[in-house]
Amino acid sequence: MPVLVAAFFIDLEALMFVPSRQTVRKIFTLMLVASTATLECQAETAPEQLYLAKPAEMRPALSQPGSFPVGVRTVELMHENQLDLTSQQSGPRKLTVELWYPAKLLSGHRMANYTSMTKSQQAFIIQGNAYRNAEPDTAQPLPVVVISHGYPGNRALMFYLGEHLASHGYLVAAIDHMHSTYAEIDQKKAPYAGFLNTLYHRSRDQQFVLDALRQSGNPDLQFIEGKVDKNAAAVIGYSMGGYGAINTVGGCFAFTEQSIAAFTGVKDSGANQALQQKLNSCAGGQLPSEVKVAPAWKAAIAIAPWGGQHQLFSASALKNIKVPVMYLAGDKDDVSGYDGMRHLYEQTGSKHKYFLTYHHAGHNIAPHPAPVVSRKLAGDFAHYQEANWATDTLNDINRHFALAMLDCHVKSIKARCDLLQQKELTSLWPGYVKGMPTALSWESSSGKQ
Repeated sequence: MPVLVAAFFIDLEALMFVPSRQTVRKIFTLMLVASTATLECQAETAPEQLYLAKPAEMRPALSQPGSFPVGVRTVELMHENQLDLTSQQSGPRKLTVELWYPAKLLSGHRMANYTSMTKSQQAFIIQGNAYRNAEPDTAQPLPVVVISHGYPGNRALMFYLGEHLASHGYLVAAIDHMHSTYAEIDQKKAPYAGFLNTLYHRSRDQQFVLDALRQSGNPDLQFIEGKVDKNAAAVIGYSMGGYGAINTVGGCFAFTEQSIAAFTGVKDSGANQALQQKLNSCAGGQLPSEVKVAPAWKAAIAIAPWGGQHQLFSASALKNIKVPVMYLAGDKDDVSGYDGMRHLYEQTGSKHKYFLTYHHAGHNIAPHPAPVVSRKLAGDFAHYQEANWATDTLNDINRHFALAMLDCHVKSIKARCDLLQQKELTSLWPGYVKGMPTALSWESSSGKQ
């Protein structure tokens, strides 16, 4: 802008008050370029509202906001003495966490914005529907929900789900997984730089965040101390987050030397065997022979979970999972593979398990709608987009089924459990009749519906 303004005034001096047509044209061109640049700059830095209003009857009933105003805070948690598989050095592992919770609304609180970026590291800002640093509602202890993004991703990718669950009475923690965020992964130069650490740390991060929220003494978490239900929690994971969630509730990893070689490109047998011993852990880093799933985990939701297509989970461990699990999958998923996700569902031994299929959908069934800046590059835009589904519709369905799952198995609300066991899909959508998506199918532990 300063250069353009300077050029404008230089031309005025050159005119000597007798402008030619060419000079006038140049002046207006410079002014137009300057104003366009200003508008583009404002568009890229202003918070974006990613959702348009829809009539309530055109949305699943449980996708509607709850009765609580929502507060949000950003905290940093430090997991000490953690191994970096790439460097083979141990040190602190910093996890930035977004916390949403039921709030008391007092004067002076501003609406939250979430700073994010695309896969190509183009920054944008999202307008949230929570209040930054609002005081928590202390009426009752809050069950914990841990949200875990894919590779790469960040804590804002499913902000819509965090805000929604908090409005219904949950404390929601969305993690920035170190070595796995958009900011750290250069998609052009080193797209797999953090993949090995992602394989190793995803479940460890999920368990650590739950433990941190249930413990006392952390000054950054003092605002919720004494307000957390230490016996009730759920984990929601997308893609690599789903891979971690299955492990967190007991689906131990079963990496082979061959699968490790395929992922790393390392041909040294000894090195791959050493990695195999480190990777084949369970429930937050425990040895499979000694695994004890934290009893606080009451439910898991795996959205497009990765790993089933590569048989990375122990068949016997999957059969021994006791925690209720819900799987959400697109039948055209070319990242996690629909057959691989169906295999995970079928092998999961939970008494209560569910499988929702988005027909004609691929892998991108979890992210929020595409921001404006993502529309400049196909790779960025495709990260948020499904060819045959509206993203806000996908988000609404995710809100609905996630709340039904958690209210049933975390809060023990019988009406929600009845809703999950309905025989006809249309009965799952009270108040959602006209325009209901028909490209869905629903299965549960009681049989295909």
